Amino acid sequence: IVKEKNRMGECPVWEERESALVYVDINSQKVCRWSPLTNEVQSVSVDARVGSVALRQCGGYVIALGTRFAFLDWDTQAVTTILELEQDKPNNRFNDGKVDPKGRFFAGTMAEETAPGVRARRQGALYTLFPNHSVIKQLDQVDISNGLDWSLDHRTFFHIDSLAYAVHAFSYDAHTGKIACPKLLYHLEKEEQMPDGMCTDAEGKLWVACIDGGRVIRIDPETGKRIQTVRLPTPRITSCCFGGKDYSEMFVTSAYDGLDETALAKEPHAGEIFKITGLGVKGIPQNFYAA
Repeated sequence: IVKEKNRMGECPVWEERESALVYVDINSQKVCRWSPLTNEVQSVSVDARVGSVALRQCGGYVIALGTRFAFLDWDTQAVTTILELEQDKPNNRFNDGKVDPKGRFFAGTMAEETAPGVRARRQGALYTLFPNHSVIKQLDQVDISNGLDWSLDHRTFFHIDSLAYAVHAFSYDAHTGKIACPKLLYHLEKEEQMPDGMCTDAEGKLWVACIDGGRVIRIDPETGKRIQTVRLPTPRITSCCFGGKDYSEMFVTSAYDGLDETALAKEPHAGEIFKITGLGVKGIPQNFYAA
């Protein structure tokens, strides 16, 4: 649906009030918005790699870029820093993020590669930004903090650390926002490659984007089993979300960074954004950051 290619398209969010898909291109340092009505992509450039974007209750967006949390005013393109983190880790940056059922923004960090395939291990963390702008660290020694979401009853938090090749489930206290007691939910099969972004559907099942696996997979958190696979026409599938008029469409982002010239020549759709219809299941609206 979006032919404008992203170096590292990520974190799609359906914004009902704009009838638009919001997402980031991490490596191009851009927050983007695509309108299905006009088929136009608008973007705002920021001054660092931007790992995630989420909706704000009062309009505009909360973003995680570089190692800081900030607000983005779409109309003025102004970026207002809320808080700087990890200033002792100049090679780190924020990655995926999402707002919890109580309006808090969860986002995690990772170490950038210093050479192809080379990165410092366990340098990342997972943070929660509260509506009063205070922050707590939820997890430490994470490799690549990635896809995250909550169960429909708000009692479980799901999280991906990509280099663990797994989805973990945590107990989640909606009152305090704290997570605890991690347990392995699903370990990816070899052909599924590495887990990246993730979302929940209206039946409480998880959808995981498989980077270098060219697919999204549906997992039943009750049984820990994969129950569906949807293959896509390019390998570097990064994230997914439900949207559209009744949340019956799935939007899937991809990347072309990480493919060499030979691979790019064979992958004309790398970096594009796709829409999957006919899944027979709907999604649920995104939560708003409550400030």
